[in-house]
Amino acid sequence: MSYLPLKRMRAAAGLALCVLACGSCGDALRQDRSASYLVVDLMEAASGAVPGQFGMVLASDVLTYVKRTVGTEQVLVPTVFEDIGRVSMHIALKDIGNNNNATPTPNNDITINRYRVVYVRADGRNTAGVDVPYPFDGAITGTISSGRTSLTFILVRAQAKEEAPLKALTASGGAVLISTIAQVTFYGRDQAGHDVSITAQVSVNFGDWGDPV
Repeated sequence: MSYLPLKRMRAAAGLALCVLACGSCGDALRQDRSASYLVVDLMEAASGAVPGQFGMVLASDVLTYVKRTVGTEQVLVPTVFEDIGRVSMHIALKDIGNNNNATPTPNNDITINRYRVVYVRADGRNTAGVDVPYPFDGAITGTISSGRTSLTFILVRAQAKEEAPLKALTASGGAVLISTIAQVTFYGRDQAGHDVSITAQVSVNFGDWGDPV
């Protein structure tokens, strides 16, 4: 039986620990190479039933009755709307220089290409499809520069309102609610190809809310 010298064993163990510790460091290293980073100025949301009314808290209606004219009569048609999110961002430089007057160039601009939404609850009950809607990924494209730029995206998908746990809220009249925080992570790259991401949050309260007149 042969044994590795003590120094070689220590080196091998150190390498193994490094591999374990840094297995997920690739993304962090790529992001660290970017000279710029994203800053969220504002995160808002709007109900799909009234998409022009953005606010800091979303009352997400799982089922909305919409007036429609059929023949000569007005009827209420049950409708499921997707809810909208809107984020305003700008970029800043990591190294502003000694004179504090460094200005980002077009090379520092960051192009957002996708996002991911995860819903969580303050009480820790976060099982997707049981306590909160399923997380999802979406495509979004926009280039963020030093000036404030706004992007809109789907925050709550229509299919989420047709699945558990939101489906059970239908016809509850708002008596039963599910209060969540939507954590939205935006992913992109600067113009040199370095990965960048940032996470913003907005409160989303699901229920069978009263319908707009």
